[in-house]
Amino acid sequence: MPLRSTARTSLVDLVIEQMESLIAGGEWPVGTKIPAEPVLVEQLDVGRNTVREAVRALVHTGMLEPRQGDGTYVRASSGFGAAVQRRLRRAGDLETFEVRASLERDAARYAALRRTDEDLAALRAALAERDRAWRGGDLPAFIDADLDFHRTIAAAAHNSVLADLYDHLSDALRATLQSVVGAPVPDSVRNQYDGHAAIVDAIEARDATAAERAALAHLGEGMAALRDGAGEGPDRTEEDPR
Repeated sequence: MPLRSTARTSLVDLVIEQMESLIAGGEWPVGTKIPAEPVLVEQLDVGRNTVREAVRALVHTGMLEPRQGDGTYVRASSGFGAAVQRRLRRAGDLETFEVRASLERDAARYAALRRTDEDLAALRAALAERDRAWRGGDLPAFIDADLDFHRTIAAAAHNSVLADLYDHLSDALRATLQSVVGAPVPDSVRNQYDGHAAIVDAIEARDATAAERAALAHLGEGMAALRDGAGEGPDRTEEDPR
């Protein structure tokens, strides 16, 4: 991984740029440990101090997270994502779910208008994987599959900003989904297979209005579960999370 030469930027900036590219490109996925310092020094062909400064800078932005005695892990796929995560850590589950509702409603609508045959096949596969995880009783895998399903809808909307925003919300969305799955509600509300299948059917039919309504319906159930779990009153409309 040799560095590109340039007279306009420092070695530290170049190393930061390359690390950011590795993270954004998925070679260093969120949640994984980056190579140890000696390995980075060898791969980047720079000094130890340069690597340390670059890592320190990315820790400061929130993209990397040092763990005592374990190494350094990828925390966010971009500086913007790290900023979003910092803000969401100060928010409650219901607030985060309301933001999720806005994004998923629009993602479903645009996906119905813009999806390709490949997008539809990916959605069907993601829905099937979500169902397999639920039937297998593997709740962590179910949560992962649910998030992947909704990321697939966001990708089918063919709006890169919307897809990026949804992806950056993933960690906070995982917490809210865990709250819904763990709520004392019927399995039909915890799983919501029919609601998710209705979204895919509407996207397949290219019916933007039906896709939006299906998204709002299933999100309304989840939001109601969160409100009930938080002991909030019924003064807010459950059917429309907008």
